[in-house]
Amino acid sequence: MSVIYVLLAISIVVAVFFFILFIVSVKSGQYDDAYTPSVRMLFEDELVKEDSKTQKSKKNQTN
Repeated sequence: MSVIYVLLAISIVVAVFFFILFIVSVKSGQYDDAYTPSVRMLFEDELVKEDSKTQKSKKNQTN
């Protein structure tokens, strides 16, 4: 039974260690997305074209 307590304590220590590493990496900017904002304007135009096509097809269907 004492082995379970030891393993539980070790797993909690490891979990806290990885959580601290995660917080440090987030605060240091490891997960910041620097690529998407620079190309977002290239893809937004396609979405507008698709929306206008669907609106035109809806208008044609109602006529």
